[in-house]
Amino acid sequence: MTATRGHWFQPVEPSPTAEIRLFLFPHAGSGAIIYRDWAALLSDDIAAQAVTLPGRHDRREEETFTDWDYLLDALYDAVLDELDDRPFAFFGHCLGAQLAFRLAIRMDQDGIDTPALIGMSGWAPEGFFLPTEEQAQMPEAEMIGWIKKLGSFPAAVYDNPEMLALVIPALRADLSVAAQYRDDGVGVSCPLVSYGGRSDPLMEDPAAMSSWPCRSPQYLGHSDYSGGHFYIDTHAAAVTSDFSRHLHRLVERNS
Repeated sequence: MTATRGHWFQPVEPSPTAEIRLFLFPHAGSGAIIYRDWAALLSDDIAAQAVTLPGRHDRREEETFTDWDYLLDALYDAVLDELDDRPFAFFGHCLGAQLAFRLAIRMDQDGIDTPALIGMSGWAPEGFFLPTEEQAQMPEAEMIGWIKKLGSFPAAVYDNPEMLALVIPALRADLSVAAQYRDDGVGVSCPLVSYGGRSDPLMEDPAAMSSWPCRSPQYLGHSDYSGGHFYIDTHAAAVTSDFSRHLHRLVERNS
């Protein structure tokens, strides 16, 4: 499977006048739609594009990735093909944070310019829930009950059969991918800032987010908000404001 421009990112074309690029990575089972309100919350000088993986939204007919390495390789190529000479940043939630983090690590390893900033939301490299392949293959009724208990999907999805029919196959694929992730203790060279919900049930260790400071020599701190795993739906304005503040300062400093 190869990366195709126009499929991976929404909107397809970033604003040509914006001075900064921002790539947004969604949580497991979802796509660009979770960031639909962000463009209105960000200043005009930031061009945001959200990633849509195969098997969801307008890529519904494409085969989903179930292998971590293949997905990361394809996404890496897609991001590199998209970059231009403008500074850029990554922001990801849950699986999206995991992918954004490993993309930045690979850029470091390959000697490629890294993001001006990466934002890690709803995920930590240590102390965070790690699914198993068996959980990814649970019968649908059992899986729905399981994700309800975990609070690992927005509540509006659970009672909507049409949405569930779209979500479950993509969620299974993403859980298979996440089940293969193993932390190796590696960090990034670029600045990093983290965000989370105070009542997130997927944080199996209450101190999970404290694993971030040693993963970047330029760790900019952690902000937590009321709510669970999807705190970000309620606090998008606060998160975008804080992230933008850091991003503008860093880009200005490096210009």
